This record gives sequence, structure tokens and C-alpha cells, in this order.
Amino acid sequence: VQLVESGGGLVQAGGSLTLSCEVSGSIFIILDMGWYRQASGAERELVAAVTSGGMTDYADSVKGRFTISRDNAKNTVYLQMNSLKPEDTGVYYCKVKFSAGRNGLDYWGKGTLVTVSS
Repeated sequence: VQLVESGGGLVQAGGSLTLSCEVSGSIFIILDMGWYRQASGAERELVAAVTSGGMTDYADSVKGRFTISRDNAKNTVYLQMNSLKPEDTGVYYCKVKFSAGRNGLDYWGKGTLVTVSS
């Protein structure tokens, strides 16, 4: 299984970026998909998640600025990030839950760095 993230980079405060995470190599159905981030010296935290049915969840800090979406035909999840702030800086990781085992099986991407300059 491979999760390939792309779209990170350097952007000025107030700018926008779109992250993508493409999943390949799995024989299992994809259930939940989500984005997490980890700032330097901090714990990894949930940014946004979307279920197989399309229900979404966001961290309070990104509500109204970020939008998560998924394209099931392409096995890809996106994170549209607008009005970026310096505190959004961090490594963004894609996480996918597959329909394997009793509780599902989680896979993580390797992360993509987002840097927001003030």
C-alpha cells in the first residue's frame, strides 16, 4: 500500500495551498480518510477527516478555512487550505483506514511540509 502526498510548500500568510493524497496498492475498501499535522515540538493532531459516506470533521482552528474532500474513483483525498496562518505550519500527514480486520487498518503517508510565512 502506498499513500503519496503532494502539494506542500512555502506560502505567505493569507495564501492558499491544496494537498493531495493518492492511495494505491490496496485490495481493501477505503473507509475514513483524513489529514493530520505536526508542528515542530508538538504532537500530531487531526486537521480534517471525511468518512466513506462523505461526513466531515474539522479541528476548530481550521473550520471555515480548510475543506477536505475525496474522489473515490481516484482513491484520493484533498485538503484545500485557504487564509493560511503561520500557526498552520507543520508536516501534514494523510491517514487512511481500510476495511480490514475487526477495527480496520490504518495507513499513514510520509508527510508533506507546509510552511506559512508571516
